[in-house]
Amino acid sequence: MEAVAAAGGAGLTGWQAAALSGAAGWVWAASHYDLTRRARALAQPWVTRRVHAETPSILTFQRVQHRMLDNFFSVLSCVVSVPFYTGFLPLLFWSGHGKLARQMTLLLAFCDYLGNAVKDLVSAPRPCSPPVRRVTATEDEKENAMEYGLPSSHALNTVCLMGYMLHYVLTYEPCGGFMIATGLSLAFMLVTLIGIARVYLGMHSLTDAIAGISFGIVILAFWLVVHDHVDAFVVSGQNVTFFWASLSLVLCFAYPRPEFPTPSFEFHTAFNGVAFGIVYGVQQTYTRFHGPEAPLILSHQLPLLAYAGRVLVGIPTILAVKLCSKALSKWLLPVMCSTLGIPILSSCYVPALKPSDIGGGSGNKDEAKQAGGYLQRVFSLFPQKAYDVDTGIRFVQYAGLAWSVVDLVPVIFTHLNL
Repeated sequence: MEAVAAAGGAGLTGWQAAALSGAAGWVWAASHYDLTRRARALAQPWVTRRVHAETPSILTFQRVQHRMLDNFFSVLSCVVSVPFYTGFLPLLFWSGHGKLARQMTLLLAFCDYLGNAVKDLVSAPRPCSPPVRRVTATEDEKENAMEYGLPSSHALNTVCLMGYMLHYVLTYEPCGGFMIATGLSLAFMLVTLIGIARVYLGMHSLTDAIAGISFGIVILAFWLVVHDHVDAFVVSGQNVTFFWASLSLVLCFAYPRPEFPTPSFEFHTAFNGVAFGIVYGVQQTYTRFHGPEAPLILSHQLPLLAYAGRVLVGIPTILAVKLCSKALSKWLLPVMCSTLGIPILSSCYVPALKPSDIGGGSGNKDEAKQAGGYLQRVFSLFPQKAYDVDTGIRFVQYAGLAWSVVDLVPVIFTHLNL
């Protein structure tokens, strides 16, 4: 490893090569030995029985229902949802707390991957509705209801992100015992309320909520051990961009195929792209915008009015970059795949590549026959006959959005003296 490091970043270090090789080997082994189906056969029946057995308890709990409780728990669920954090994290980056923002972004991507992977691996149902009353007040909740149940992502993410934020606050400046006790009590109360909310809204069983909290505690404990090493690698490591791009690609394959399609993989792909965009952008601009000397909100260098200006300029900019990234990738990725002979289809973004249109005419069949090449033969070794180009489009658009948060937008702030 030292020899590779001495080469000045010319190639992957030993641990990077081992990590990528291990992940790729796991993908091959899981596919070859059908590990997803085997694990599901062990876990799914037990979880399903637990969910069904808890239905009477959920119905009893839901007898205490009121419109005010519906609204309170719906708002609370939105406040700890992934879309909320997606909107909150850019504001955290622009406030000067770069390390906290980086770590919360990467931790959320890690939680999103593990939580959704377990959901699709087990493929256990949510509580049956009816008879359970399910409250879906937002479009985000309606999409969540299309996913499998165990574990509760809201509970898992709340434990990890609130736990890490509490750790950051308590270590940022020395705190007394009263502050520590208050912080722990508030975090415990929030996690408990989220667990209650998910059951009350009919989105999860008690088993789902307990599993989410348990997984969250394990993930948080692991992250608190490695977070300093991860941050040091992101801001000053070797081959960071190439390694993270390779890891992102592998993680798109190292994901269990659910029993029936759900939006979970789409959510994972989006935050996979966000993590890559943040890592790439921070790697390029850390010393300019994200180091310890970055101005903090409410300081004389970044007063509240200047921060408000950052928000007013930054939000439209990152949304515009997201739209441009999506439009560019919708045009470029199909062309690249066609040139390289990689078989693709599109579930929604590219109408011409929808499964119903592919192979419908003789021209398409002729093109498919002529699309041979080395890469196509390589991809034919994997179980999929064609790859959904929407995965790449979704990854690129969210990577572009995240990159603009930490690279393009801070450059604009500099020119505007914000």
